[in-house]
Amino acid sequence: IIETGKGEFAEEILILHQLGQKLRERRFKRGAIAFDKVEVKFKLDEQGKPLGVFFKQQKEANHLIEEFMLLANRTVAEMIGKPAKENKKDKNVKPFVYRIHDHPDPDKLESFTKFVSQFGYRIKIKDEQQIASSLNKLMEEVKGKGEENVIETLAIRTMAKAVYSSENIGHYGLAFPYYTHFTSPIRRYPDVMVHRLITHYAEGGNAMSATALEIQCKHASEREKVAAEAERASTKYKQVEFMTDKVGQVFEGVISGVTEWGMFVEIIENKCEGLVRLKDIEDDYYVFDEANYSIVGRKFKRRYRLGDKVKIEVKRADLIKKQLDFILSA
Repeated sequence: IIETGKGEFAEEILILHQLGQKLRERRFKRGAIAFDKVEVKFKLDEQGKPLGVFFKQQKEANHLIEEFMLLANRTVAEMIGKPAKENKKDKNVKPFVYRIHDHPDPDKLESFTKFVSQFGYRIKIKDEQQIASSLNKLMEEVKGKGEENVIETLAIRTMAKAVYSSENIGHYGLAFPYYTHFTSPIRRYPDVMVHRLITHYAEGGNAMSATALEIQCKHASEREKVAAEAERASTKYKQVEFMTDKVGQVFEGVISGVTEWGMFVEIIENKCEGLVRLKDIEDDYYVFDEANYSIVGRKFKRRYRLGDKVKIEVKRADLIKKQLDFILSA
């Protein structure tokens, strides 16, 4: 409907789309940061075996829904949080569950700035507005380039992790002074907590225990982390399973990580990531150069840097360890 302007309720949906675009534009003007990292999905057969890889793309319809979900979450948080801030001495201030996101760590930000400068990009970090606008500009500039996924991944790691808390500090990444999770009670327990609190307060209930809420918030944040790790592990398993019949094949990849024992390479065409061990690079003795995100040969000084393109051959696909091993290919 958004693309063609035709269909049932087209007029209403197009109005919502226009409003959503205005909300999105206002959010970024206030300092919100956009991370549209590629999401890897698999085409599966009836037995669950991966037959192919595809990448989930955010479309205009996704943005429309996203903006109104953000609006709902922000409005609910403001409804409870604003009166609480304005009446700090009031004994009936209502403790609540907030989704908070702290400012980025200055040291991590400085390190990230130095890294992207090696690719010719600049980030201004003097104030919050500069940081947000510079990061958004950077995300636009790297789209479609070999270093795109590496830079986006490192940018996300530079940011603090959003968590749940009864102590509101605002949401840095969204540029919201008040934010919560309200819209998805069928899949997130913090949303259920929020619904119950709203109902309790709407019925005239007394202020809940902030201490008890904080314990629940910390538990929810911990479980969220475990769930994210499980999701990453399942994706990795399917990637390894997809590559089991491709041992010996050669692919073009991008160096996505470097460590003291090797370098991780992400295959460009399918985003599957594997490890090239330093001991398997036979043309020199390579060492880890942590300061420059690279490995370098002691004798011939050849350097492999984060974001560099390389050709690899699939050496091993270990489903038990969920691990792909690569070797460099000429």
